[in-house]
Order: sequence, then structure tokens, then C-alpha cells
Amino acid sequence: MLFHATLEKLASFKLFGMVNTFQEQMASPSICQLSFEERLSLAVDREWNEREGKKLETRLREAKLKMSAAIEDLDFLNQRGLDRGMVLSLANCEWIKAHRHLLITGPTGIGKTYLANAFGYQACRLGYTVLNERTSRFLDLLRGSRLDGRYPALVRKIQKMRLLILDDFGMVDFTSDDARNLFDILEDRNGTGSVCIVSQVPVENWYDTIPLPTIADAIMDRLVHNSYQIEMRGESMRKKNPHLD
Repeated sequence: MLFHATLEKLASFKLFGMVNTFQEQMASPSICQLSFEERLSLAVDREWNEREGKKLETRLREAKLKMSAAIEDLDFLNQRGLDRGMVLSLANCEWIKAHRHLLITGPTGIGKTYLANAFGYQACRLGYTVLNERTSRFLDLLRGSRLDGRYPALVRKIQKMRLLILDDFGMVDFTSDDARNLFDILEDRNGTGSVCIVSQVPVENWYDTIPLPTIADAIMDRLVHNSYQIEMRGESMRKKNPHLD
């Protein structure tokens, strides 16, 4: 009875991983071979792993990554301009910790979105919060939120994300309002968060897609001078994998 009361108390604290471990231990004839410290350690480890797993699920759900991608699944054999050493060094996500940015450019179908999503997934694994959006939709959300009064709340949500991934950057020229909104977001993230930009447009041509020269200068200054750059090249990979972008 005492043991069941203990399980009930653990459950009341929502320590279900420990509850399940202790129940399994009591049903195992070989459990007597383990010391009390070993049994407790197994229970604590399971509780920790289950909680970390749930946190990861939450981060991935909030990230809204476009596809399931992982650094360890990247193909470095095809000649796409991917420097294995650089990619693996970025996989530790120290650049996010240092509030630096990542710019990924290259032709359509080369695997830019997959690479960005792999970095996003890796960031979630390491405990960072991530938000992935197509640039045009992201700007639509900002524009619409100003009209219905949700802009301050939306900006606060974006600020909480340690990594913001903007895909298809520069596909359509920005409006003046878009440029101002993007500048506000980048300015708020200066020294507090990282941005990963994915674009078919070479970095040196981004300036031409942004109206208002002063705003364009400010945006480029915040993106380029504190960033790592990966310029992918080669033929489309969609022939092998239709999910790549």
C-alpha cells in the first residue's frame, strides 16, 4: 500500500516517466540485482528523456518546418557547393547562440529549403526555438496584423524565437511597407536572435528588390555583415527528390 501511495504522489506531481519506470521495475524479477541508486537513476533518466521529448515536439510544432530534414542526412557527394566542414561546424548552432545569421542562396531545386530545414531541426534538437515562414506569407502576416491590431503581439512572438527562417526571399519585390516591417523585425533581433535567409537571388542583388534606399542599406547591413553564407550551385535535385527546393 505504501508503494502505491508513493506512485500516486509521483503522479500528482506529473512525474509519469518515473511512475511507469517503477511499475515496470516492480514487475521485473531481476530488479533485485540493481541497487537503489541504479533503480532511481533509471527512473530519473526516463522522466528527463520523456520531458525533453515533449519539449522537442512542442518546438518542432511551433517551428512549422516545411519538411523533415536532418544534418546527418545531407548529401555532400553531389557537387552543390556544400562545404562539409562548414556545414558540420554550423550544426553545433553556436552561430545562433552568438546571434549571427545564415544566408543560403542558389538556383531552384538545389536543396536550399532542405538545408535550412535541417538547420532548423538541429536548432530545435539543441533547445532553440524556431519559426519557419515563406517570406511573402511572413510579410502578409505583418501587414495584416497592423490592420487588425495584432502587430505588437505578433512581434513579441517573433522576438521569442531564437531562429527565424525566411524562405523564398526576394522572389517578389518588397513594397515600402514590407521593407519597413522587415527592417523593424531585423532591428528587434539585432543582438538577440538569428535569421536564416533562403533565396534564389544572389545576395549582391537583394538590394535591388528593396525600395527606399535608406531602408535597403539598413536591412543589408544587418543581414550581411554578421552572417555566414552558403552559396549552392549545380543542377536541380528534384529529379532525385521532388520535395527539395
